[in-house]
Amino acid sequence: MNLPTKLTVSRIIMALLVIIILLFPFYRVGIDMPRYLIGGIYVKLEYILSGVLFILASITDALDGKIARKRNLVSDTGKMLDAIADKILVDSILIILAVQNIISVMIPVVIIIRDIVVDALKMEAASKGKVVAAILSGKIKTTFLMIGVALTLFCNLPFEMFNLYISDFCLYFACVMAIISMIEYYYMCKKFFKNEPEMLKL
Repeated sequence: MNLPTKLTVSRIIMALLVIIILLFPFYRVGIDMPRYLIGGIYVKLEYILSGVLFILASITDALDGKIARKRNLVSDTGKMLDAIADKILVDSILIILAVQNIISVMIPVVIIIRDIVVDALKMEAASKGKVVAAILSGKIKTTFLMIGVALTLFCNLPFEMFNLYISDFCLYFACVMAIISMIEYYYMCKKFFKNEPEMLKL
């Protein structure tokens, strides 16, 4: 297992730890998780721990691909694990935050639908021997999404003290860019559908 793959696996492990921390009913086992007053805002320890792990996992997301390309260690297994890690890390946390009424349910719905459509388009292109490269709007979506999730886990601090809802802005802007990037990917890939044989009419 090379270094990029190890980083990807570590991201999966950290993502699973975040899920456990956010969902585990500590009070049922007699553990009273402390809250800290920061700038007039109470922040639960489980969200602080989740935020730290999420940031560390996001860093590995940026590093594994760069290292793999620089050292010529790109592999199909690495790509598959990277995609799995991204979905576990981001999608699951968005769903949890939505269920806990911290963010709008619309956010995970938009992001997950976009990912399903884009992945399907990329697979169709791959079946024709074509590789669809990442596009700018997709990278912008990912950047704002990561920042938005991290800030949400930290209760939008320090911006919350100034009534600046930066976490919400980042998440909603990420949704806008998700839709834009999905449309761009569609127009990039629709040429691969042109030569499909017509279905026989019964």
